[in-house]
Amino acid sequence: MVEVATEPAWLSERRLRGASLTESLPLPDQKVKGWEFTDLSALDIGSYGEADAEADISGAEGATVVSLAEAVTSHPELLRRHLGSLVPIEDPFVARNEASWRDGVLVHVPRGVKVAEPIRIELPVDASGTVVSWRTLIVLEEGAEAEVWEHWSSPDDEVDAMLNSVVELSVGQAATLRYVNTQDISESAWIFATQRAQVERDARLDWAALGFGSGRGKVRMETKLAGPGSEARVTGGYAGGPGQHLDYDTTQEHAAPNTNSDLAFRGVLAAGSTAVWRGMIKVDPGAQQTDAFQESRNLLLSTDAHADAIPGLEILADDVRCTHAAAIAQIDKEQLFYLTSRGLDPAAAKTLIIEGFLESLVERLAEGAVRDEISAAIEKRLAEIL
Repeated sequence: MVEVATEPAWLSERRLRGASLTESLPLPDQKVKGWEFTDLSALDIGSYGEADAEADISGAEGATVVSLAEAVTSHPELLRRHLGSLVPIEDPFVARNEASWRDGVLVHVPRGVKVAEPIRIELPVDASGTVVSWRTLIVLEEGAEAEVWEHWSSPDDEVDAMLNSVVELSVGQAATLRYVNTQDISESAWIFATQRAQVERDARLDWAALGFGSGRGKVRMETKLAGPGSEARVTGGYAGGPGQHLDYDTTQEHAAPNTNSDLAFRGVLAAGSTAVWRGMIKVDPGAQQTDAFQESRNLLLSTDAHADAIPGLEILADDVRCTHAAAIAQIDKEQLFYLTSRGLDPAAAKTLIIEGFLESLVERLAEGAVRDEISAAIEKRLAEIL
């Protein structure tokens, strides 16, 4: 935890601004664009007391990996330059995080350094009646390369808590970042995550996200392709159980010419669960020769599961290729009949169809430990909701 007495003036000023905005910015209701499908009327945000964020952080040779509380004194200029540089504060949840975050993690990879081992961050959300305000700041300098795995979890589904997270990913020129963010926090908890990446000239971002936990909330994932030749590949998956509502809001902003983005989400929803995905491809003026794709596909396991998929395009350049796709369907009865007619029992046939639906998601990931762990996590989650 950062002690107020030890904070530099610039950080204290930011906290004061966050506190001031918290007072003036109301929580969004369903009349606010982007929140039409997620109801916050049951959220008593004042009932959650701030909790220390006690994460297990595993570093790797070549990278600076420290808690934000430590970085305030050990890397003040780096923190001052990058913290809050990508995520605007004028948002009710970001403002609250700015005012009250107690800890987080700084990952910094110097110019030209290629980190061989994955950097791991394990954050527990395990105390009812508390809010964990957490920040992740990842900075890769020019030509650097790293892989960061961040996991948020709860010990069980009885934890009534709130996670309010801000993630900033700064990918320098010709750098490569692979960032994996998975969460299976309590299904009684709220989650609010504001995540934004900026990818500079000739840099590459591979971003994978899995959402299994939380009862309600919203995760926003924004990628800005800021330099010519930059690329981003975003892969997301979620699986909702009874009573869960999962909300993902994604943006692919092309701010420079000759950039490429590819986003794909897959969702599996059991009886009584709901989900919404809203995706925007935004092409800024002058961002010619943009190539952007986004898709969202949902598989409903019951007639009382529900999903909304809302793709969008905002194109202000004329030499571009931008496409999107969205589909919501139940398990194909013909596929089920085909498998059962060849000796599989209905439960095994159903599982095989679902695994096949999600396999295309896993195949987007490079072969290796990340793919294996995500595949195992999906298999475990499916066993829970089927």
